Amino acid sequence: MVQMDNSGIFYLEQLGQEEGLISLLLVANPFSYQPLIDGMDRLALIVTNVADADKKMEHWIWNDARIQVRRVTPEMLESWIVSGHNRNVIHWLVQGDILIDQDSYLTDLRSRLMEWSPLLREQKLLCEFSQFVRTYLQAKQDIQDGQVLDAYSQLLASLHNLAHITLVEQGMHPELTVWEQMRRVNPGIYKLLEQLTTSGETLEQRVQLVLLACEFSILNKMESSCVLLIRLIESRKESWTPAELLQHPDLAGLTLELSVLLQKLVRRGCIRELAKPARNRVSGIVELQYASAGRL
Repeated sequence: MVQMDNSGIFYLEQLGQEEGLISLLLVANPFSYQPLIDGMDRLALIVTNVADADKKMEHWIWNDARIQVRRVTPEMLESWIVSGHNRNVIHWLVQGDILIDQDSYLTDLRSRLMEWSPLLREQKLLCEFSQFVRTYLQAKQDIQDGQVLDAYSQLLASLHNLAHITLVEQGMHPELTVWEQMRRVNPGIYKLLEQLTTSGETLEQRVQLVLLACEFSILNKMESSCVLLIRLIESRKESWTPAELLQHPDLAGLTLELSVLLQKLVRRGCIRELAKPARNRVSGIVELQYASAGRL
């Protein structure tokens, strides 16, 4: 917990008695402009059990400081961490000062981040791989349709996801300066970025070359990145519907392209696709479910 000063006391007085409050985190901005907190001077992050859409975000001014107040549930916060939809949240949690922490929620979450708990690492890999496959497939479709610039844009996103996967595999948290990290950690992937953005070939040639590299990476990283999903499917004798998988606590709340992942894993032989009679449907319709590759 941070040693309290007048500023900290102000936030405790204004926010510390909110209904449903679990934790309160204060992030300061030491620079004239800091995108980590949207250009504001302070960020007060409230973790709460009470989801109030009208008070989800507020902007204040106090003592000439511009303050952003954000309220999130634990589920939303942890979804941001895994999905990467809010790239700044890792910095908030690591650099911020914890003013209130019921049951040590933020303290424990920070420890999990620093130590990369096995489940968190597997969830992060699965989410990044899911987005990697989606953007790759979109780029492939765009180039087939003759939309070279759209394919280029999607491939930039694909390489970003591939870089994140590589960093997570190394036990590192992808930072905002991800390509500076990649230059040190995996020069080969950094060279793919250079190949796409600065090499002397035509734009279409560059896109085609990097598409081939991404296709190889998908095949190479599929099983290791999807180990959580594969293990979950193998955890019971009965086959799974997509809805059942998404409701499992280890996957609930994650941003996944589940249909794409399941089809890729089936084609690779990592899991099996089963046709089951569909309940309450017109005769002849079957439902696709998924089971362990080794289970008949």
